[in-house]
Amino acid sequence: MTIIVIGKTGQLAQELKLLDDNVVCLGRSEVNITDPENLNSTLNKYDVAGIINASAYTAVDKAESEQQQAFEINASAVENLAKVAKQKAVPFVHVSTDYVFSGDKGSPYQVDEVHAPIGAYGASKAAGEKAIQQYAAEVSCIIRTSWVYSQFGNNFVKTMLRLMAEKPELGVIDDQIGSPTFAKALAHACLYAVNHKVTGVHHFTDSGVCSWYDFALAIQELAIKHGLLEKPIPVKPIPTSAYPTPAKRPSYSVLDKSTLKDAFNGLQPKHWRNELEIVIQQLATQKQLKDMKND
Repeated sequence: MTIIVIGKTGQLAQELKLLDDNVVCLGRSEVNITDPENLNSTLNKYDVAGIINASAYTAVDKAESEQQQAFEINASAVENLAKVAKQKAVPFVHVSTDYVFSGDKGSPYQVDEVHAPIGAYGASKAAGEKAIQQYAAEVSCIIRTSWVYSQFGNNFVKTMLRLMAEKPELGVIDDQIGSPTFAKALAHACLYAVNHKVTGVHHFTDSGVCSWYDFALAIQELAIKHGLLEKPIPVKPIPTSAYPTPAKRPSYSVLDKSTLKDAFNGLQPKHWRNELEIVIQQLATQKQLKDMKND
C-alpha cells in the first residue's frame, strides 16, 4: 500500500519521504492535478492507501496578479484530489494555512471560525477547503499550519541565515505575530492523519508564539551557537508599514491546537525554539559536510 504525496521538492514532501518508506512523492512531471483524467490514470498505477496534498501555489504576493493560477492549484486541483480520494475511499490529508483568516481577531483562531482572507492567496486556500468539505468531507482531514521551516527548500530561517552572513544589519517585522512550524513535525501529523483516518479541520504548528523579529533573533543566536554564523549583526524591529508588499499579511494568526488532544491521540507539538535548534543543527551539519568535501 502506497501513501501518495502530491508534491516532490517542497519542504513537507521531502520530510514525508524521509519518514515513511511507503510514501511516493509525485511532482509536476509525474502528475497533473489540474487534469482529472491525468490524475485518475496516474493514481490507478498505485495501490493507494491515502493521499497527502503537500503542493500549493504559495507565492503570496504574486497571487495578487496571478489569481487564476492560484485558484487553479489551491482550489480546482484540490477539488480534483478530494473527489478522487472519495472515489477510491482512501484518506485525504490537505495542508492549508493561517491566511484563510484576516488576523484581526487578536486571539488564537479556532478550527471552526469563518474564513476571512485578506488576499488572493488566502482566498484561494479557503476555496480549496470549501471544495473538500463539499465533495469529500467524510474521508478528508484539513490541517492548517503557518510559518513552515526546515533544512529543505526556501524558508524564513534559511533566508535570514543568508542575509545575516551578507549584510551589516537587518530590519525584521515585529508587528506580525504567529507560530512557526517545523516541517518534520507537520509531516508526522500528516502521516498520523492518514494512518488513523482522522477527519475534520485541525490546526498544527509548533507551540509558542512570536513575531518575525523574535524568530530572527533566535535564528541568529542559535546559528552562532552552532557555528553557522561567525558574529552577530544588529537586527532591528520594523513595522509592517515600513515594508510594503502587494499582498496584506495577517497581523495575528496564531492557531488554536486544542483539537489535537482528541483527534491526534494527545499529540503535543514542541516549542518552536526547540524545533528551530534541530533545524539549525541540521544546517550546520550540511555546512560541515560541504566544507569537508571542498577541502
